[in-house]
Amino acid sequence: MATQAGIPPVDRRDLALVAGAVLTGWILFTQLPAIADWLTYSLLAFDRDDHLGQSLNFFVYDVPKILLLLSGMIFVITLLRTFVTPEQMRRWLGGKREGVGNVLAALVGVVTPFCSCSAVPLFIGFVEAGLPLGVTFSYLVAAPLVNEVALVMLLGMFGWQIAGLYLLSGLTIAILAGMLLGRMGMERYIEPFVFQVKVGTKGQRPDERLKWHDRFSQAFDSTREIVGKVWPYVVIGIAIGAGIHGFVPDDFLAEALGKDTIWAVPLAVTLGVPLYSNAAGVIPVVSVLLDKGVALGTALAFMMSVVALSLPEMIILRRVMKPRLIAVFIGIVAAGITVTGYLFNAVS
Repeated sequence: MATQAGIPPVDRRDLALVAGAVLTGWILFTQLPAIADWLTYSLLAFDRDDHLGQSLNFFVYDVPKILLLLSGMIFVITLLRTFVTPEQMRRWLGGKREGVGNVLAALVGVVTPFCSCSAVPLFIGFVEAGLPLGVTFSYLVAAPLVNEVALVMLLGMFGWQIAGLYLLSGLTIAILAGMLLGRMGMERYIEPFVFQVKVGTKGQRPDERLKWHDRFSQAFDSTREIVGKVWPYVVIGIAIGAGIHGFVPDDFLAEALGKDTIWAVPLAVTLGVPLYSNAAGVIPVVSVLLDKGVALGTALAFMMSVVALSLPEMIILRRVMKPRLIAVFIGIVAAGITVTGYLFNAVS
């Protein structure tokens, strides 16, 4: 039985399998906070103020969350790639005038509510699909750095001027960082397996109409292969982030950053790198820092560093990037955040 546009119908068994996987994943995802709380505070009987309990709760919640997002995003990206070849994607984003693709990728990053580690799967998919490296970096920076929840919270706490400056500075950092990295020609520092995973388009002609069974099979295969290579780095990265999350007190940060010196902003960026949180999660910490006298630009530089340059993210990225590219990425983004911190301090 033919369908419109020549696309074969979906086999009911394939549809039931995919729908069942999506439903199971969604139920598990929505119940993760309750599961983490039950395991940490009921079964293991940790006190909610206990640092070890907070770290364990963070780890139990975040590891399955990131792995579920990783699996879901890779599956969706691979499935979509069976309809659009890498050459078409490259022409759409990579073939545009310099900077346009970076702007589009940064805007996609703004509307995707991902923390730094959650943004990595889509970054992998973009690189593996053949998009220009600079364009994919604009997405990787913007996704955690400019968060719509953070924008709303900044708007309520500090007004539209600060929220707007945060949005503009985050987009500027993402776009310029991507353009600069794109011009440096560092594709050779991406791990070879990322380019070798071509499951979604293997043997496919641009005009070929695949059956849905083949599309689903390719998506499952690609998901299993990439997640199988990346998951140990996810676990290690989240474990480090969980430990720091539970044991680094706000008072320590306020004391370290409260000194009104020229080194306050670079120090805030440096201290933010080992930590791990999303923008919405770190904003209450920013509020505490401001209440204790830390300058606005210094506090926001700390927040940007936490969400865009977290150590767990770098550990996960190490599976797909070589150290030199990670170092260049960190240096460029850290420089942009530092400039933004000084700018905020100057206008606030």
